[in-house]
Amino acid sequence: METHLADFIRGTADGDEAESILRRCVHCGFCTATCPTYQLLGDELDGPRGRIYLIKDVLEGAPATPSVRLHLDRCLTCRNCETTCPSGVQYGRLVDIGRKVVEERATEPRPLLDRLKRTALREGLTRRWLFDPAMRIGKTVRPILPAALATKVPPTSRSTKRYVRVERPRKMLMLAGCVQPAMAPQINEATMRVLDAVGVETVVARRAGCCGAIRHHLNDHDGALDDARRNIDAWWPAIEAGAESIVMNASGCGAMIREYGHLLRNDPVYAEKATRVAALTRDLSEVLLPFSDFLVSKLQAPTARRVAWHPPCTLQHAQQIRGPVEALLTAAGVDVKLCAESHLCCGSAGTYSVLQPELATALRDRKLTQLAATRPEAIVSANIGCITHLQSGTGTPVLHWVELIADALPGEGVRLGLFPGEVRQAARVRKGKGPKPLPDPPRPS
Repeated sequence: METHLADFIRGTADGDEAESILRRCVHCGFCTATCPTYQLLGDELDGPRGRIYLIKDVLEGAPATPSVRLHLDRCLTCRNCETTCPSGVQYGRLVDIGRKVVEERATEPRPLLDRLKRTALREGLTRRWLFDPAMRIGKTVRPILPAALATKVPPTSRSTKRYVRVERPRKMLMLAGCVQPAMAPQINEATMRVLDAVGVETVVARRAGCCGAIRHHLNDHDGALDDARRNIDAWWPAIEAGAESIVMNASGCGAMIREYGHLLRNDPVYAEKATRVAALTRDLSEVLLPFSDFLVSKLQAPTARRVAWHPPCTLQHAQQIRGPVEALLTAAGVDVKLCAESHLCCGSAGTYSVLQPELATALRDRKLTQLAATRPEAIVSANIGCITHLQSGTGTPVLHWVELIADALPGEGVRLGLFPGEVRQAARVRKGKGPKPLPDPPRPS
């Protein structure tokens, strides 16, 4: 695509990157066939090709009108179009630049209510000292909340055996996350239990917080970079001490942290560290897959549950990870089904379900219809946003896939109940003694 960038952006880091991406686009339109918003709205400007033209026009000096902003706001940034594109157009990075420029050069400010909503999301969701107590209150009063608000508040988490940290020679870092500990603490607990079962000690750095994705996608790019720098500083001592990986059990966070090297490439202090952090980042399924045989040998009477697997866009499109989750669950005796249109977004997309509720609900219901066609006993995913969004529209349990694995591990007392009304007893150990420690497996080559 031929470009003639305007003076305000020509020669800048964003301008050079945008121009390089634009020139790869050959207008083929394959991307429109896999764009969720184009499927719903049928408008060329609500598909990747149309948005690329809008961004190009603004970068060449056209006005950044409210109409342009609306079409960019409607984009989920699911990056399905990147998977489809035969020319390798990095649309996700281009739309981030486009949104930033449109926000800065807008011919009209956003409506006050929209600005307040975005500020509340940006500041409230990323600070655990604000979000955690708010979520606790929300869970307490959930039965009396309006339906629209109650769907954003998951019920109190299922009981699970608390993970007790055990010293292991192998150590991996884990990001607790900003909303996951309050919304679904059982996910982190299950992750730590499963990693311990394969001989890995999980280290959670206290100063590490939000990955930066929320701020980044709400156009607070400077704030997102500050989040990234804080996390790098928090992790760096453990990395220098030999931590093998940074394990992600929320695919949205994993996708963001794998971008740290790119986002901080021009920072003389953090560029090298950010590149190393990005290289060390692994999705939980990638970490566990080499241990699948060892792990399955430790599972306690795995049951062949029939589940529908919903791969988040941040896993299958942003990180290009497909297959490990299905392989792990299948090895554990779970009947895993992929639904039709499994490549399409469920409509969660971080804060999208709050900012674009009508589109998000339509995409959720379309996804749930496809998932229900597989007749699952449960739906599993790999991102807290997808899990919460899908659960808001169905009575079928929606959970993180690692909870299935953790439920089958030996443990003391009541084990994780996966389905409503189901409580299963595990073997108890003698009073005063903990569970017999599992041996460390050989390190994979």
